[in-house]
Amino acid sequence: MDGTLQERARATRRSLLEAAAGLFAERGYAGTSVNDISARSGRTSGSIYFHYASKEGIALAVVQDRFANWPELAPRYTDEAVPPMDRLVALSYDIAQSLAEDPVTRAGARLWAERDTINVTLPDPFGLWTAAVTRLLAQARVTGDLAAHVRPARAARALVRAFFGLCSLTEAIEGAATVNDRVADWWQLTLPALRVAR
Repeated sequence: MDGTLQERARATRRSLLEAAAGLFAERGYAGTSVNDISARSGRTSGSIYFHYASKEGIALAVVQDRFANWPELAPRYTDEAVPPMDRLVALSYDIAQSLAEDPVTRAGARLWAERDTINVTLPDPFGLWTAAVTRLLAQARVTGDLAAHVRPARAARALVRAFFGLCSLTEAIEGAATVNDRVADWWQLTLPALRVAR
């Protein structure tokens, strides 16, 4: 396949994925058909099946794209000039914003919640988040900012799960516009338990 054809195939896959993500986020997996994705994307059903083989394949691609793999996650927490706990807090706001505003991330979260209704194994979306948080907490230990009783890996698991629950419930109960405020409330309660008392 020459470069032009490859680029066209990538663009088609991207438009299909984004159309499907928008529908999955709005209607859920069961409420979205291949015909819906075709209509929203302006592509034929044949094109969908050529690129993704099935609706399950599209769902898997959506979860992998920006929810399970978080391709943009790593660079956001590597700036050594910023204290690790500050990077952790900043990263949480970036993720909360993505969960509230990015259609592909929102679709990934909804598909994960509906995973029992999808006939494909979706990847654990929390592994990369947990590894990133573990690393940041371990760095905070090295810089003397992490309380002695906090174990980075255990704390990271709890933080990631609690954070995801906070974002999901806040949006369901109050709407996406309040997520940043609730994240701020959460950190006000959580940071004193993680940091060395000054």
